[in-house]
Amino acid sequence: MTIKVSEKIQNNLVNLRQQLKILSEESDDQQPVQLLAVSKKHSIDAIKAAADAGQIHFGENYVQEGVAKIQQLRAEGFNHLQWHFIGPLQSNKTKDVAEHFDWVQSIEREKIARRLNDQRPTDSDPLNVLLQVNIDDDDNKSGLSPNDVEALARFVSNCENLKLRGLMTILKAGTSEQERKESFAKMRQLYQQLQAVYGEQIDTLSMGMSGDMRQAVLEGANMVRIGTAIFGQRES
Repeated sequence: MTIKVSEKIQNNLVNLRQQLKILSEESDDQQPVQLLAVSKKHSIDAIKAAADAGQIHFGENYVQEGVAKIQQLRAEGFNHLQWHFIGPLQSNKTKDVAEHFDWVQSIEREKIARRLNDQRPTDSDPLNVLLQVNIDDDDNKSGLSPNDVEALARFVSNCENLKLRGLMTILKAGTSEQERKESFAKMRQLYQQLQAVYGEQIDTLSMGMSGDMRQAVLEGANMVRIGTAIFGQRES
């Protein structure tokens, strides 16, 4: 990776953090917003450049790609990074995720939660879990119905090797600004309902990407998932 590309990634991070700080100050809660760098299909060198600029949280959508990056970077001393699995998770991939990742943001089924709990190494910290909600009832998106959040949250909270931290959503494509605002507001309400039951451990509402980051933060997101605006276009 050239110095110019590395500097661009670092400058992008500085700009995004400043934007998030301003948005946080405009929001009702004025809470800090965690930036998750979506590093899928981006190189080890790109991740290192972001890490050197202070980025800690990285998100991967594909198990095999993510595990390979995690293993290489940990072998090179990048042990402080936090790795989030953010894609759909199949049963035959849960063991690799349970063994290598720090977070899973895409839990939508009790079966997957049970497998992750059973396969999490006992010498590791509990796996941080977000429940993915299909807030727009979109056939093209993964996630559980808002009506099913309470039951799955109860199951996860009783899993010894999982730690329930909050909720995640991906909005339906092509919606209007008002529709996005309403969907984010519904997510915030679900999040607050979880907090009322489980208290301070519920601290993460992951919603918003490059195109709708502003609305998400103003409606209560405290984690946003950003890829291209940090790393540029993905490698083929």
